[in-house]
Amino acid sequence: MKTIIINREPVELFKILKFEGMVASGADAKGAVAEGQVRVNGEVETRKRRKMMAGDLLEFHGEQFRLSLGD
Repeated sequence: MKTIIINREPVELFKILKFEGMVASGADAKGAVAEGQVRVNGEVETRKRRKMMAGDLLEFHGEQFRLSLGD
């Protein structure tokens, strides 16, 4: 499992996908979420603006990521 460091809470789900380079653009991120390709804390998430917090578990394309708050 990989760790994604976020600098503030909350962060919208689609922005994490975009800024971490998991997708090419914000539009691709929103599409992936809308199509049910993303799981948050074990459940399919279709809200692209879902507020993500430190400790949340994100799953995308078979990879798992844990969000952690940086300094």
